Amino acid sequence: PGAAGALKRRPRSASSCGCHVLAAMAPRREAGLLLLLLVLPLASAGLNSYFGTKSRYEEVNPYLLSDPLSLGPGAGGSLPASCTPLQLRAVLRHGTRYPTAGQIRRLGELHARLLRRAAGDAECPAAAALAEWPMWYNESMDGQLAPQGRRDMEQLARRMAARFPALFAGRRRLALASSSKHRCLQSGAAFRRGLGPTLDFGGDEAEIEVNDSLMRFFDHCAKFVVLVEENDTAMGQVNAFKEGPEMKKVLEKVASTLCLPVEELNADLVQVAFLTCSYELAIKNVTSPWCSLFSEDDAKVLEYLNDLKQYWKRGYGYDINSRSSCNLFQDIFQQLDKAVEESKSSKPISSPLIVQVGHAETLQPLIALLGYFKDDEPLLANNFAQQEHRKFRSGRIMPYAANLAFVLYHCDHVNTSQEEYQVQVLLNEQLLPFLHSNKTTSTYPDLKDYYKDLLENCHFKEECELPQSMSLLSMSC
Repeated sequence: PGAAGALKRRPRSASSCGCHVLAAMAPRREAGLLLLLLVLPLASAGLNSYFGTKSRYEEVNPYLLSDPLSLGPGAGGSLPASCTPLQLRAVLRHGTRYPTAGQIRRLGELHARLLRRAAGDAECPAAAALAEWPMWYNESMDGQLAPQGRRDMEQLARRMAARFPALFAGRRRLALASSSKHRCLQSGAAFRRGLGPTLDFGGDEAEIEVNDSLMRFFDHCAKFVVLVEENDTAMGQVNAFKEGPEMKKVLEKVASTLCLPVEELNADLVQVAFLTCSYELAIKNVTSPWCSLFSEDDAKVLEYLNDLKQYWKRGYGYDINSRSSCNLFQDIFQQLDKAVEESKSSKPISSPLIVQVGHAETLQPLIALLGYFKDDEPLLANNFAQQEHRKFRSGRIMPYAANLAFVLYHCDHVNTSQEEYQVQVLLNEQLLPFLHSNKTTSTYPDLKDYYKDLLENCHFKEECELPQSMSLLSMSC
C-alpha cells in the first residue's frame, strides 16, 4: 500500500494506473523509483528500534506482532501460590497518535521543497519519489489518537485482565482517570471497551475522571515551566548536538540524497522526515518512502537526539523534571497504604483497580523519580559514542501505550508479618527488578523503606514553588 500510494500525487482518471505513470517517466527516473520502492522494506527494517517515543509498542514486546493478546514468555510470574493480588495501580501512556500540528507543518514545508525540486529535474529519484508521495496529514489531526491507538488500548486491557483475572473479575470497581487531552480520554474509553461486556463494572464506575493535577502535573509545576519548559538555555545539550558532527554528517547525507543544498535543511526538518517513517509504520503499518533516506547509523544519531531531549526535559537532566511528579508518586503509595489498611481490617478493597491515562511526559519523570534507567554519566552533546550502550533509551522505556503498573499482593503462610504484603512493578508488562534488591518481588515495608526519603520529603507544592527571585523575574518579563 505504501509503494502504490507513493506513485500518486494528483487525481487521475479511473483508467490511469501506476504502470502508466512509470511508463511515462524518463528511463533514469523510472529505474531510480523502482529501485527505491524495492529497497524500502530493507531500509526500514533496521530503523524500527530507534524511533524513541514514537516507537510502536510491539518494538518492546515483539511477540505481540504474531499474537496481540499473548502474555509473552514467563507470563506465570514468580510469586508463591499463596499470594493473592489486592490492588493494581497502572499509569498508561495514550496509544498511537497522529503527529502534532507543528510536526505536520514542518513535514509540509519539506514536502513542498521536494515538489519544487522534482518539478525542475527528474535526475534525483529519491526527491522524485517523495514528491510523488501523497501528503495525507493535515493540521486538524494535531496529536489525535489514531485507530491503531484504540487497538493498542483495547488489547492492553485484554492482556491485563488475562494476567490478573482475580482483579478484573466481574463487579470489581474500576477507577478510570485521564488527562484532559482527547487522545488520553479516548485511550481510557478504548481500555474500558477492551474489557468487554462480560466484566460488569456498573454505570458510574465506568466514567472517566479528568485529573490533570496527576496526569499533567508538569503544566502545574511553576519551577519546571519557568526553568525548563520555557527556558531556551535548558535545552543547551540538545541544541549543541543538532549542530554537532554526528548530526552534520546525517544532514549532509540527506541533502545529497534529495539533491538539495545543505543550507535548505536543518536538524528539525531531517528529524521530521525520520519521524514520518515512524508514524507511517505505527499508524498504518506500512514502510514509508521517507524511510529510504536513512541508514541504521543515521537512525542511531536521530534516536540520540530524541533521547537527549527526553533526558534533559523529562528525565535526569534536571532534578525538577522528576520531582515535579511527587504528587503522582505520593498518590500511588497512599492508595497502596489504603489497600493494606483495608486488608488488615478485613474490609473489601475499595479501589482494587486504578487505571490512569497520561502522556510520555507523565510517565518518564515518574520513572526517573523511582531511579530507573539512570546511566553513570549524563547524556551530553559530545558523548554520543560513549553512550552507545546507555540505559536511557526512550523507545525502550516509553513507546506508545507504555504502562507502569504497581501490583500489591496479600500472602498467606509467610514466616514474618513483614512478608504479608508484597509488591511487584511491571513496565510495559515486564517485571522490573527493584533497585534495592535486584529481585522482581519486594515486601511492601522494604519498598517503602527504600523510598522513605521521597515519601517523607517529596511534596509537589514545595518542589514546584519558584524561588522568590525567580518569581520576581518572571513577573517583570
